[in-house]
Amino acid sequence: MNSKGNSNGAAPDGGIDGAQATGYGGQRSAQHAARDAGLRAVAGASSRAGSRLAGVVAVLAGLAVALPAAAHPGHPDSGFTAGLLHPLTGLDHLLALLAVGLWSREQRHGAVLPPVFLVLMALGAACAGAGLALPALETSIAATVLLLGGLVACSPVLQRRLPAQVAVVVVGGCAFLHGLAHGVELAGAASGAGFLLTSAALMTLGALPGARLRRVAGAAIGAVGLCLLTGVVGA
Repeated sequence: MNSKGNSNGAAPDGGIDGAQATGYGGQRSAQHAARDAGLRAVAGASSRAGSRLAGVVAVLAGLAVALPAAAHPGHPDSGFTAGLLHPLTGLDHLLALLAVGLWSREQRHGAVLPPVFLVLMALGAACAGAGLALPALETSIAATVLLLGGLVACSPVLQRRLPAQVAVVVVGGCAFLHGLAHGVELAGAASGAGFLLTSAALMTLGALPGARLRRVAGAAIGAVGLCLLTGVVGA
């Protein structure tokens, strides 16, 4: 009776152990399958991001070739139409405006950044009209393109850690420099109004892409900013 009882008692134990082993093996297989799927997804995302980056860089390179080499002619333009077209004739200013629009989507209070840029840029233009001039201004503007593009390309974790006040100060400082540069090139309220209108439109355009494309575009803008800073590409 005891021997039979032991035999009957061993069968359930063996069945439980077998079931546990089978379940553990299935769990490991599922984990491996999930890991492999995750690796394939990451590889695919990296490939798509690389393709997008190459496309954005190609477009920006085309802009660098197509836009006039002398974006800042040194003599003032007048008229509303001249003001509308002016932000489109300088690669540095165009990319900075797009970068501000891109970065505004990454910040918790990013909606204030485009208005801050417009106000500080207008202030810089007014100071330029009053005779304020800074040395190496073109170099500083190229540095703003590199800075803004690099900030857009940062990971979301770093974006969330950046205080909103710092974002406002950075954007305001960059805008003031751009205003100083462009304030001596435009004459009259009509041209200034057109200039601000196109600048606002470009920042709005920059705010349209999705999160992944924003970071890719930011990296491309930062790369062009570095080329502007080193003189590889003309503004």
